[in-house]
Amino acid sequence: MVGVSYIQTEYPLHWLVWNNNSSSLEEELGKRIHDKEKKDNRGRSPLMLAVTLGHMESVRSLLNFEANVNCENADGWSVLQEAVATGDPELLQLILERRDFQRYSNRMAGIPELLQKLKQAPDFYVEMKWEFTSWVPLVSRMCPSDTYKVYKRGSNVRIDTTLLGFDHTNWQRGNRSYVFQGHNDGATMLEIDHDARSVYSEQMRAPPDSLVLSPSEEAISQRLTTPIVTTYIDTDKISFERNKAGVWGWRSDKSEVVNSHECKVFSATNVELVTKTRTEHLTETDKELARSKHIRTPLQNFLQPIADVPETSSAPQTEEIVNSTNPTNITPEEYFDSEIDLAGRDIGRPKELSKKVQKFKATLWLCENYPLSLPEQILPIVDLMAISSSHFAKLRNFIQMQLPAGFPVKIEIPIFHVLNARITFGNIFGMDVDVPNVSHIQEEDRLTCVLDDVVFQAPPSYSKLTGVESRRQFSTEEEDDLLQFAIQQSLIEAGTEKEEVDIWEALKAQRPSRPTTPNLAEEERQLQRAIQASLAMCNHTAVSTDSDNTSPEVDSELDMVLRLSEQEQKQLEEQQMEEQKLLEQVLQLSLTEK
Repeated sequence: MVGVSYIQTEYPLHWLVWNNNSSSLEEELGKRIHDKEKKDNRGRSPLMLAVTLGHMESVRSLLNFEANVNCENADGWSVLQEAVATGDPELLQLILERRDFQRYSNRMAGIPELLQKLKQAPDFYVEMKWEFTSWVPLVSRMCPSDTYKVYKRGSNVRIDTTLLGFDHTNWQRGNRSYVFQGHNDGATMLEIDHDARSVYSEQMRAPPDSLVLSPSEEAISQRLTTPIVTTYIDTDKISFERNKAGVWGWRSDKSEVVNSHECKVFSATNVELVTKTRTEHLTETDKELARSKHIRTPLQNFLQPIADVPETSSAPQTEEIVNSTNPTNITPEEYFDSEIDLAGRDIGRPKELSKKVQKFKATLWLCENYPLSLPEQILPIVDLMAISSSHFAKLRNFIQMQLPAGFPVKIEIPIFHVLNARITFGNIFGMDVDVPNVSHIQEEDRLTCVLDDVVFQAPPSYSKLTGVESRRQFSTEEEDDLLQFAIQQSLIEAGTEKEEVDIWEALKAQRPSRPTTPNLAEEERQLQRAIQASLAMCNHTAVSTDSDNTSPEVDSELDMVLRLSEQEQKQLEEQQMEEQKLLEQVLQLSLTEK
């Protein structure tokens, strides 16, 4: 077993944190001779160790010397998540303030570098079509799609989009352009709202140290009363294999044409979407509330065996814990000795952890002679958008793996529980469909894209806005949470009254707030009925698979579906047969793959 002298020599800052000796810690940090981000043999930086132990004084000292808040421990939990797990609102507020400041600073500092990288790459125009798809009937129709138009010339980038976010009950649509103008001393970002004919301009520079981004009391309370959840794609086991085509025993490598480009089709197997949830910081009331929010519907229960492989573990609770941050009384000699297996013992609150692994397949269509370069031209754009978009962040994490040779003209990757994102690149250099202010020149050995200056300028007639209050963008966390919420709610039966439920009330899982009005669009009415019919069908299918139980009484809401007029009933029965075939095919494929 290691001694104190070894710990003091090998991990001087960690040793002071362990003993919460903040005055000596500040003194050592002031010498600037120690690596304040060095991780101990358990995968914790000095700040992570201080937060896990709940040593407020040491946390303040490390933050005063700009310790990195955006790091993770060996289990993939962030400093912020460990701060939530302590249940200490003061500590959580401190970490949140510094986390937001560092994240904002890093984003601002990183954009000029990204634009400088782009400056060295050939100019281009390309369209990225995003489609959110699902094998669950009708869910895809409730999910958004968009086409990002990407212009790049020198160190200037423009990205057009119509999908702005999800605002609790609606997908927010608009017509916006984001223009990044690179300069020698920094960068400028323009947010152009074409609907409001307004422009917001911001200089992308690091904020002053005096800037304080204080979280609200509601934000603190919300984190302390809800489970800690992290979702990530496990890339360790992923392997790529060429898809095959052909019948009657004759199999050849599969190829498909995507936007006029011949592509090889690959599957990424063993893609695991891992969701881990912790609840040790919650009261029993909070846990019960969290459970009530995640009660599964018949449809979710029906889908459960297909996608989920749940694993649950919980740390044993002792009747009396003398030290809540070191409940198993680990000595520093034990903790800092890499040869000692702690056998499930750890510092911090006893963890209450559940883990769910969902296995998916991803598909790639790769072209070996595509006009664009993935690392030189596309990755910097994805990095740029990943700053504020969780969808682009997930795309970046996927394509940064060791992909097979070729440009991924089309990618289909899992995003959430039953939802895939399909990204397709097309209309390269505006060759398929004409784009204003974009042209191309065919030279002897290459194709060159030409973009006019006006592309990267705001229309002169638009009004100029200043101040943060003039714009509202969701953070990566908010966008991620809201999309998960929307998908989750799209699978919940809404209302129990015999009234027609519209699509947004279904998303909110509320009873109808108003009677159906005659001027409701016919398309929306049909979609509402189709959703109810789909849930009815899935409900009956789930019941029929259980041969030991008799069918339960039909729900009143399903009664309403069954009492539709004869003409409507006939249409619904035809639709149900089609969806039944689809579900059976999906089930058979899922069982075959497993």
